[in-house]
Amino acid sequence: MGRARGSARAQLALIAAVQVLVMATWFSASAVVPALRGEWGITQGAATWLTVSVQLGFVTGAVLAAVLNLPDVIPAHRLVAVCALAASATTASVAAFADGLGTAVPLRFATGVALAGVYPPGLKLMASWFERGRGFALGLLVGALTLGSSLPQLINGFAALPWRTVLYVSCALAAAGALLAAWSVRPGPHSAAAAPFAPRYMVTLFRERGPLLANLGYLGHMWELYAVWTWLPAYITASQAAHPGRTAGALPPGVTAFVAIGVAGLAGCLLAGWLGDRVGRARLAALAMTVSGTCCLLAAVVFGGHPLLVFAVLIVWGASVIADSGLFSACTSEVADRRYVGTALTTQTAAGFLLTVVTIQATPLLAEVAGWRVAVAVLGIGPLAGAVAMVLLQRYMTSVHSQTTGRTTVHTHEHDMAERRPETR
Repeated sequence: MGRARGSARAQLALIAAVQVLVMATWFSASAVVPALRGEWGITQGAATWLTVSVQLGFVTGAVLAAVLNLPDVIPAHRLVAVCALAASATTASVAAFADGLGTAVPLRFATGVALAGVYPPGLKLMASWFERGRGFALGLLVGALTLGSSLPQLINGFAALPWRTVLYVSCALAAAGALLAAWSVRPGPHSAAAAPFAPRYMVTLFRERGPLLANLGYLGHMWELYAVWTWLPAYITASQAAHPGRTAGALPPGVTAFVAIGVAGLAGCLLAGWLGDRVGRARLAALAMTVSGTCCLLAAVVFGGHPLLVFAVLIVWGASVIADSGLFSACTSEVADRRYVGTALTTQTAAGFLLTVVTIQATPLLAEVAGWRVAVAVLGIGPLAGAVAMVLLQRYMTSVHSQTTGRTTVHTHEHDMAERRPETR
């Protein structure tokens, strides 16, 4: 038993490390937008396609993977390794060959397709190693994604590197992640057998009450998440520019964004995963979304204020905006058909990332028309609505658990009585 737990802990660390390394490719181009705007002569609105194309590619890859049931048919660690290598190659190609959006956008789209074979199968791998403590394990995985996604901001924030170098560093990290997945990561003892091909299961996920509520909560979460991750540096820059006399001693926007998104986000994921296994995952997800939705409103209030006040709000926002992500994955893995957990998680992420395309594009447009206060406040609509869905999911899961426990108790009682009853001759 001790050896089994040791193996699970080792795989927990390995799978998380793979996610950190490979997800550095996600925002690698977005982190160097200021340099690209100067070199390629593009507008801020046009530059959003460097992020939106990744989201669309991820959705496309996730839908294809879900329809073909790839995460449940192909060994997940092999799928992760191949797709991580593809993400590395497409990122390197942007640095080597792109001279404008016409070349960069298709390559970034391909990066998103590849990443759809890294993150959802990674969730399935992690779930295969844990039944008890699954919430914490999945929280760590989402924290790893958060940390990896924010690495380009740190690389670009601390060192004045050429934009191609930032992409090459991200490419090298992803390649290392691919090798680690191929050589060291393996499925756990709780893996289900390879499932039969069932493309209609995607529809079932939006008909059954449990998966439906989990998906609605996730959509509310994703309404906010990637818009915050994409535009937080721009929000910080605009906030500091509103009162330049208050910026003495303030960290560079990229570094502040890394601390809020990466460091605080990782801490939020770990804390939520640990608490979720104890107080109820859906209940805690509702609380996290309530906090992050409130932070959207607070970010509007403190915009242009003292950097320390803004920083404090951003730390809480960065921790709460991602804290619930692993909880959604854990809830979905519990209410979905065990044979199709990979398909369920992939479908859920596909729907969520498709929604992010809307908010990523709308946020800077709204900021330009109505200001950053309105833009960040509108982001609060999603998490506050999603919190309602998760409260309902908690009630549903509690009801199902009570019914299951009741049936088990009755069955055990009848079995005991039968054993005590004298044999009739």
